[in-house]
Amino acid sequence: MKKLIYLFSLTCFAGNAFAQKINYDISFPNLIHHEASIAATVTDAPQKELTFRMSRSSPGRYATHEYGKNVYDVKAMDKAGRDMAIQRVDGDVYKVSGLNGFVKVQYTLYANHADGTYAGLDQNSIHLNAPATFLWVKELQNAPIEVKFNLPKEGKWTIATQLKPAAQPNTFGAADLQYLMDSPIKIGKLVMKEWTLNNPDKKPVKFRLALEIAGSDSLADSFAAKIKRITQESQMIFGEFPAFDFGQYTFLASINPYVRGDGMEHRNSTMISIPTAFTGANNLLGVFSHEFFHAWNVERIRPKSLEPFNFEKSNMSSELWFAEGFTQYYGDLILARAGFDSPEEYCQTLSFLVNTKENTAGAKRISPVQASNNAVFVDAGVSIDKTNYPNIYTSYYPYGASIALALDLQLRARGLTLDGYMQAVWQKLGKPEIAYQVSDLADVLVAYSKDKTFAEGFFAKYINGHESFDYAPLLQMAGLTLKRQFAGKAWVGDVRYKEGTELTILSNTIIDSPLYKAGLDIDDQILKLDGKTVTTQAELNVILNAHKPGEEIGIEYRHREDVKLGMITFMENPKWVVELNETAGMPVTEEMKKFRRDWLGTKIK
Repeated sequence: MKKLIYLFSLTCFAGNAFAQKINYDISFPNLIHHEASIAATVTDAPQKELTFRMSRSSPGRYATHEYGKNVYDVKAMDKAGRDMAIQRVDGDVYKVSGLNGFVKVQYTLYANHADGTYAGLDQNSIHLNAPATFLWVKELQNAPIEVKFNLPKEGKWTIATQLKPAAQPNTFGAADLQYLMDSPIKIGKLVMKEWTLNNPDKKPVKFRLALEIAGSDSLADSFAAKIKRITQESQMIFGEFPAFDFGQYTFLASINPYVRGDGMEHRNSTMISIPTAFTGANNLLGVFSHEFFHAWNVERIRPKSLEPFNFEKSNMSSELWFAEGFTQYYGDLILARAGFDSPEEYCQTLSFLVNTKENTAGAKRISPVQASNNAVFVDAGVSIDKTNYPNIYTSYYPYGASIALALDLQLRARGLTLDGYMQAVWQKLGKPEIAYQVSDLADVLVAYSKDKTFAEGFFAKYINGHESFDYAPLLQMAGLTLKRQFAGKAWVGDVRYKEGTELTILSNTIIDSPLYKAGLDIDDQILKLDGKTVTTQAELNVILNAHKPGEEIGIEYRHREDVKLGMITFMENPKWVVELNETAGMPVTEEMKKFRRDWLGTKIK
């Protein structure tokens, strides 16, 4: 979110240049049925007409989300408590006219989807993401805001949020709308863990982990120690922690079967929900590593296209390959450096990234910049009609991570590192919070590498373009072998099937694959291959194992009511796999071991 400078306490808000103020009072009279009663009170507003609306997008989400569908019983009152006319001018927009400095708008919020984007209300837990919760005032986006929670008397309630506590109990403040919308809130029976680390300037940075779990305190302590390790490894990449507002960062984490899977970054916190029983296991750590890295990359190293964030529409960006993709790369790399992923496990990550770049139709067709632009349609966006995304799109998360891997390896071959580049980006753009464009990232690479031809060429080929990348020789420098996982095996393409009296194709066939070239597509039913009936994927595999790439056989399939005959030519499965040289039976030199240690080893001194 945009740079905020808090040089005043919440008690001074009324003395600001903004005389007007917005107060939210949230009560939970029907919590058992997932409802909250919310009152938004505006005081000292000079406008005679105000527009109250729900958001249609959310920080960290780039597609539209119709939060207004879960707001109802909307009414307005004057200072004396008398009803005022309120006009619904759009599905999620309300106007109140004839104001005399004051209006209270009251509404009911239904919330039953606890994740990193939406809200969830339950008699055991209150889980609020601000865009899904608050009607906000369009004309007063810079006004200071105060939020008070009137909690049920029954139960034990702890509040965790990046909002700043006010003088009154259960009351918090935000300087303006942008900060409020960026501030998730978790209330419930939370297990709180804290630790403090120092920046190089010796200033302490406080971390809080608010866990909504069922588990022992000792297990929570052990898990908190793992998150602490992640924060330390992350600090080593940039050389310092950001200057968190109010000097602290909060992990809000619900790890239980009653939430939906998600993770969302915010300026001084993250909202994480993992729908599983809490075990404290290492496989829970990836989302923590990813979201915390965002405290630098996207929250402060901020794309100009997202600054300020527009809550009324989708937010298109050309930089998500960097903001999200490079974050994905580092989220996994941090786990390897911290020892939570073994070298063999990290090779699985590398295999996935290489296959993303080299074997997905989207990465062969569009650039990472173009993939970023498509986030307005795919980032948890809702639609019911089928798309051709398998052939025209690759997610900017792994696509960007595959580019980060390529750049890291190329820099290391030059005696430099991606860590060094990220530090340069942080110092030039992130720490001073100068919103950037793609060209700014290219300029930093020119300055860091001291090689304009290399830097501009990399951006032209792999950021603004989509050329193939040769990972093998660079991985070999780290003693890692890249090879075909299914060399010499016949392949028809990677699709999903439904088994039955025939084998039904459930996903788009991929351009240039054997099935695609043979004329089959989604919903077609494979009846026979090489004259043999096919009803299961196992039967298909038996036929494939009896043939070699390049062989051509007959295929019989049904399209709607028509039975069609054709020919299909097998290809070799193009999937790559990365293995340790030791596993692949290849030699490992001391130089390779050093390269691997420098890349994958811990950076904590």
